[in-house]
Amino acid sequence: MREVISLHVGQAGVQIGSTCWELYLMEHGLTSEGYSLNAADDEKSNMQSLFSETSKGHYVPRSLFVDFEPTVIDTIRQGEFKKLYNPEFMLTGKEDSSDNYARGYYSIGRMHIDNAEAKYRRLAENCDSLQGILLFRSFGGGTGSGFSSLLVERIQDSLGKKCKLEFAIYPSPAVSTSIVEPYNSILTPHLNDVCFMMDNEAVFDLCREKLAVEWPNYYNLNRLVAQAVSSFTGSLRFDGSLNVDLNEFQTNLVPFPSVRFPIVSMAPLISKERIAHTSYNTSQVVNEVFEEKSQFVKCNVKQGLYMSCCLLFRGDFEQNSSSDINKAITNIKTRKDTHFVDWMPTGFKVGLNSNKPRVFPDDDMAEVSRSCVMLSNSTAVQQPWQRLIEKFQRMFRKRAFVHWYVGEGLEESEFDVALSSVQDLIQEYEELTSDNAIDDDDSY
Repeated sequence: MREVISLHVGQAGVQIGSTCWELYLMEHGLTSEGYSLNAADDEKSNMQSLFSETSKGHYVPRSLFVDFEPTVIDTIRQGEFKKLYNPEFMLTGKEDSSDNYARGYYSIGRMHIDNAEAKYRRLAENCDSLQGILLFRSFGGGTGSGFSSLLVERIQDSLGKKCKLEFAIYPSPAVSTSIVEPYNSILTPHLNDVCFMMDNEAVFDLCREKLAVEWPNYYNLNRLVAQAVSSFTGSLRFDGSLNVDLNEFQTNLVPFPSVRFPIVSMAPLISKERIAHTSYNTSQVVNEVFEEKSQFVKCNVKQGLYMSCCLLFRGDFEQNSSSDINKAITNIKTRKDTHFVDWMPTGFKVGLNSNKPRVFPDDDMAEVSRSCVMLSNSTAVQQPWQRLIEKFQRMFRKRAFVHWYVGEGLEESEFDVALSSVQDLIQEYEELTSDNAIDDDDSY
């Protein structure tokens, strides 16, 4: 068994993590305390890749929760799933990072890093064959940006070449929870092998337009993100004819070391009111997952080039001939509004898993028999980075809020170094785009 450790850092990482584990329990037929409800063999299958089993048959998430502000983790400790998690791996502090990268990385972070390092080392030592790490965080928060960066540095030193993938909440174009989000996001070093970007505004629009939720809250957003994460980890947790492990994601999605920010898309997303009037065959699902309205991050992919795509099919697809999937992919390649780099002859990685997606009992999303999550590496992902740089520079020209970072141990020159690093990333994406001509007038 090849195990995976999940790290949930900061408020966003902890909330998304608790929602994901709740969904995993449903999919594997486990109670809120982690005991089996006579689950079928196909539900148990490879669940120990994410869960560890005790001698009493208790399945415990192989996870570490860290948030300096204790409110969110305390909610889990006192909630329905309080007996599911090992309390030893739920770390809190007495003061938060105050949306300040420098507090998370330097002052407050240094007080907690040794304890956090000891905990994830214990998790790693209890694995027979550790495959890699999944990190859940937000770029905009102080703990999610600062402390998680410090933690990843320690992981690199101790675990070496183990695969490190992350799901990161990226600052939205118009919706913001913090004024200094651009500072925190630019300062965050990107040390993981693959970073799947999502933003709250895009997920908010998915809930409102696809699921007919008039005013989505974080509860709705986290459930939708959990559905995408569940499909991603499905190939680790269930048997399938074409499963994909963490290393394969990295190998197939990242053509160059720094170009490692795939876009997440999902289809079908159907409300319970619409399910009776909606069809979703293989071709329709594949077409929908390539639409901008199915993305978890705001960018116009029609202005970019796809370098690689990973299509994770889940549900009753295996009952159909694989030729249906091949035909749908061929149709995508011939679409005039979908562009691929000319140096990538194949461009597609396909995963097939027969375990159908599940939904929460009181969810707005309808349960479907099949779904597809696409992880695509497109040059269009430079758009959100460019928006972020513009916001960063507007504040930094006036040195607004900089004194709060310097006061916590950050040198002002680190702002310039971080900005230069992101500008180099955008330049690399622009060079990849300029190699191919895009005859399209669409604008975002």
